Amino acid sequence: MIINNRMEQEGIYKASQAVAMTLKKMKEFTKVGMTTKELDDYGKLILESYGAQSAPFSTYGFPGWTCISVNNEMAHGIPSHKKVLKEGDLVNIDVSASLNGFYSDNGASFVLGQDINNQQKLVDTSILALNEAISYIKGGARISEVGRIIDKVAKSNGYKVIKNLGGHGVGRKLHEEPDCILNYYDRYDRRRFQMNMVVAIETFLTTDSTLVNTEPDGWTLTGNKGGYCVQHEHTIIVTSGKPIILTGRNKIE
Repeated sequence: MIINNRMEQEGIYKASQAVAMTLKKMKEFTKVGMTTKELDDYGKLILESYGAQSAPFSTYGFPGWTCISVNNEMAHGIPSHKKVLKEGDLVNIDVSASLNGFYSDNGASFVLGQDINNQQKLVDTSILALNEAISYIKGGARISEVGRIIDKVAKSNGYKVIKNLGGHGVGRKLHEEPDCILNYYDRYDRRRFQMNMVVAIETFLTTDSTLVNTEPDGWTLTGNKGGYCVQHEHTIIVTSGKPIILTGRNKIE
């Protein structure tokens, strides 16, 4: 969406605070031995405390309140009583929700407990790529440069990016224009960011894969060549200078 007035700015801000705090509290709540369904149910309670509704559930009928992906799962992992979190797991929590007609989206990956699988560098690289991409964005900037930045940071640290996922516009719907804000440079993409545009910028980094496939459950996305996967995401407002990071309270830094 393009923000046109103070009411819209306040609306998207409140929705963003709800998803950011839900993500932050879910991350803090995550423990070894917990099931992803327990974690998801906790997220539901936090969203409800803000008066927010789960966007994946209400928009697409997703079988959960939040998406929780583990290790080789890139996105859209279904919360389950059968999936027990273990020491060293690479956990991704993606929270999107609506509040009073406004939508916001954010996500983060983190190592649970001790880094026994040596994946903290992958997490750190994804956060670095997200921050560098966001710092580039302003009104009139080329959308394709976001992908160039993310890809460069990933490759310089020995990782790959997923080429069939990307960030997107958000605001009055969960997914709006501009869609497909890719993690690699597309020289044919001539689009530019507009002033007061609300977008969700996402990184999708892996150790081995470059594409994702949909699992038989119809939701979970996994890498085509296996390996560990991470995602980080902020919803921002494009300005003439430094973007406003609406979901900054989730503490992705």
